[in-house]
Amino acid sequence: MTTNELHCGVDLGGTKIELIVLEPNGTERLRQRVATPAGDYAATLGAICALVGAAEAEVGAIGRVGIGTPGAISKATGLLKNSNSVCLNGQPLPADLENRLGKPVRIANDADCFALSEAIDGAAAGAATVFGVILGTGVGAGIVVRGRLLEGPNAIAGEWGHNPLPWPADDERPGLSCYCGRAGCIETFVSGPGMAAWHRRSFGGEPTAEQIAAGAEAGETECAETMARYEDRLARALAHVINIIDPHVIVLGGGLSNCQRLYRRIPQLWGDYVFSDRVDTRLVPPRYGDSSGVRGAAWLWAD
Repeated sequence: MTTNELHCGVDLGGTKIELIVLEPNGTERLRQRVATPAGDYAATLGAICALVGAAEAEVGAIGRVGIGTPGAISKATGLLKNSNSVCLNGQPLPADLENRLGKPVRIANDADCFALSEAIDGAAAGAATVFGVILGTGVGAGIVVRGRLLEGPNAIAGEWGHNPLPWPADDERPGLSCYCGRAGCIETFVSGPGMAAWHRRSFGGEPTAEQIAAGAEAGETECAETMARYEDRLARALAHVINIIDPHVIVLGGGLSNCQRLYRRIPQLWGDYVFSDRVDTRLVPPRYGDSSGVRGAAWLWAD
């Protein structure tokens, strides 16, 4: 890649496909989005190719394309797996896009793209090691070391949500069932639906995670209790990460990253679980928020 080549990224989601073109310095040159064709793999390929073609007509030649999407490419088969857009699973997405576009394509998990975006020029820019967390409908993460995504032989680096919650209390065992087939996964505790489920179990009602957080800020007793337990659980889960990879910065993304008290409370709590006399890891909100996924896809070719 030449130093002046444009960076093109596509965020392939379940409801929308978004494209961005970045200058080499990260300045946004173009952004477009269309609805994702529901349940139609061929139409999804066509929509991506149409977006890239329209972008080239507007900004000039695009040499390479990065794609961010839920799921991962199987090292065994080269096919997409674990995507919540089920029509993509079992499909040779990278090869099909390269054949249709006539360009090299790189694909990464959407949580990896979030982490890469925030590590390259976002809230963790300049940090040597970054753990980027998505706290939303599910829980995912990506790991960036010196500006490069950490990739392992199983394509699962950062699959933090499907480990057991560390140091569980008696009433946290065995935990709620997870869609992965196990119980007590971190995702069932610290995702938005996970927080809401634990609140219902304790107090009844049907509040969302956002409503619980707002209620805690307003001094509502039940919401405050749920939020305090959530913060302790998240502190334990992130302390486990610190004990393993010792990141310089942890960036939170997803809907719950908008809860400002987390950035104050979690560092107050995680020291009880980190195997060190001091914790210098910084916990920060994202710079680009919902845009980090598509920006990270654009940076997949930024070697």
